[in-house]
Amino acid sequence: MQFMHRAVTHRLRSPFRVAHGVSATRTTVFARLDTPDGPAWGEGALVPYYPYTLNDLTAYLDGIGETFGPKPGAPFDLDAALAAIPDGPAPARCALDLALHDAWGKAAEQPLWSLWGLDPKALPPSSFTLSIPDDLDAYRAELDAVAHLPVLKLKVGTGDADQDIELVRLARGRTDAALGVDANSAWTVDEAVRIVPELAALGGILYVEQPLAWRTPDGLRTSHEAWHRLRERLPDGLPPLLADEAVQGLDDVDGLAGAADGVNVKLTKTGGLAGARRMIDRARAHGMQVLVGCMVETAVGVTAAAHLAPLADFADLDGAVLLDRPAVTGGMVWHNGRMTLPHHPGLGVFTWDSGVWPS
Repeated sequence: MQFMHRAVTHRLRSPFRVAHGVSATRTTVFARLDTPDGPAWGEGALVPYYPYTLNDLTAYLDGIGETFGPKPGAPFDLDAALAAIPDGPAPARCALDLALHDAWGKAAEQPLWSLWGLDPKALPPSSFTLSIPDDLDAYRAELDAVAHLPVLKLKVGTGDADQDIELVRLARGRTDAALGVDANSAWTVDEAVRIVPELAALGGILYVEQPLAWRTPDGLRTSHEAWHRLRERLPDGLPPLLADEAVQGLDDVDGLAGAADGVNVKLTKTGGLAGARRMIDRARAHGMQVLVGCMVETAVGVTAAAHLAPLADFADLDGAVLLDRPAVTGGMVWHNGRMTLPHHPGLGVFTWDSGVWPS
């Protein structure tokens, strides 16, 4: 199959501030396979606080060559095609994995959820994310505008524990939505021991995500020991603790079992859909909950993740909603936190904005 790739920088509707920093734009890499059934698409997100550069991703994809995947006229063997993806940066492998799954679905003339035997109506509601505010009056107005949604994810990690609690208290007073709280690695064990029970006392907290640091100040991965120490010091009956940045592979799921209550599965971390399904299976084997999430990315990556949402307890698939303009049409429909999976073959993404990928 003819293969090509392209990196595109997307502008966000408004600056997106988390504990790791603030972004006005985000870049993703797209992969395209030209197949007998039409073009197949994939995407991988470049995350500013992950250890990959755009040069890393493009150099890897340049090395793929002009042809990739099953040969024309041969039976489509998805497992063999996936196994042929070379080792490399997870976001770039994700773009290839998604394109292969899209091609597989198009060859079979079925959407991915159907090929996997999943129920397209068995979807948890998706959260809508509010980033850390720099103006509380604007934050109140933003909360009021989205108060009707079923689930809100609140980014905290301001560097001030009292301010983090106050942001959640402010939200709890203005909406009846279930609240996910995402600290993005901002707290120490001592801070989390204090903050998590105070959040629980506010009521309606669906989960607390990534409370503890993922990396040390010198960039080294932190151990799983801190999570286990946190678990030992927290009382029972609190909202589940979900690991995101701390889970980059299956070994992390194993290491956090018994400490984290669940994991946030993102395609950019797992290298695509095949890796995500393995991570979900491993988490379930440990009795852990699953959140299917996304990065700030287009409907290509978000729709791919949405095909897995029937397997999840929670969903956070609003990444494309945060963009200033859509890159594609088709794909998963996100409306007031409710998701509708596409019935088109493969991913179900079918028309590109000519400004992103000229035809």
